[in-house]
Amino acid sequence: MIHVEELTKVYQMGDNEVRALDGVGFTIHKGEMVSIMGPSGSGKSTLMSIIGCLDVPTSGRYTIDDVAVENMDETRLADVRGRKIGFVFQQFNLLARTSALENVKLPLTYAGVSGKERDDRAMKALERVGLGKRTHHAPNELSGGQQQRVAIARAIVNEPAILLADEPTGALDSKTGVEIMDLFQSLHRENGQTVILVTHDAHVARHTDRIIRISDGKIVSDEVNPDPIKAGAPRVEA
Repeated sequence: MIHVEELTKVYQMGDNEVRALDGVGFTIHKGEMVSIMGPSGSGKSTLMSIIGCLDVPTSGRYTIDDVAVENMDETRLADVRGRKIGFVFQQFNLLARTSALENVKLPLTYAGVSGKERDDRAMKALERVGLGKRTHHAPNELSGGQQQRVAIARAIVNEPAILLADEPTGALDSKTGVEIMDLFQSLHRENGQTVILVTHDAHVARHTDRIIRISDGKIVSDEVNPDPIKAGAPRVEA
C-alpha cells in the first residue's frame, strides 16, 4: 500500500542545509499497524507530513497503492488526503465553538456529502468511539480523552484506508492514553485499516505489530514486535 524509497527532505536554513530525511525507505502493507518511533528532531514529523500528503520530498519515491505521489501538486495531494487518509493529532484540532457532531461532519462537508447522510455517518462514527451521548457537547464540555475520541471519529468518518496519528496520546494522562490505544487497536482489528502511529513513546509503540525507528533522518531499525500489548474492547461511556 505505502512504499517509500530513498526519500530525502532538505531545508535551507540561511547558508546551512538541513537534511530532515536522508535516504529513508520502507514498505507498509495494507492492514498493518505500525509505529514510527524517534526522539524530537529525528525526522519523524517530517516523514509523517510526507506520508500524509501534507508535504512532498526533495527527492526519492513515494507511492500509495502503486500511484506515485512524490511530485503531485497541492490540488492532487489534497484529493489523495481526502480519499485515503484520516488524521489524528496530539492537540485534537477541534473547532472550539462547534459541537462534537459538527466537528465530525466537517470532512463530509468538504467531500460534498448530502445533509442527512452527513448526520447519519457522523453519528455512527461518534457511536463507534463511544460518544453517542455527547454529540451536542462542545470541546470545552468534554474531557481530554473525549476530545481525542471526537478527533478519531472525525478521522474515520470518511472510512479512509489509512489512519495516521501523530503523538495521539501525548496530551493525555496515562490511563486515558491506554483507552485511546485500545480504541486504535479495535479500529484496526475490526475495520482492517492501515494504522500508522508517529510517536516518541516506547510504550505507545509497543501496542503496534511493527516498530520503525528513525534517528537523524535515517531508519535505524525496522522490526516486527514479537509481543505487542493487546488491549481489550474499547471502553464505551456509561
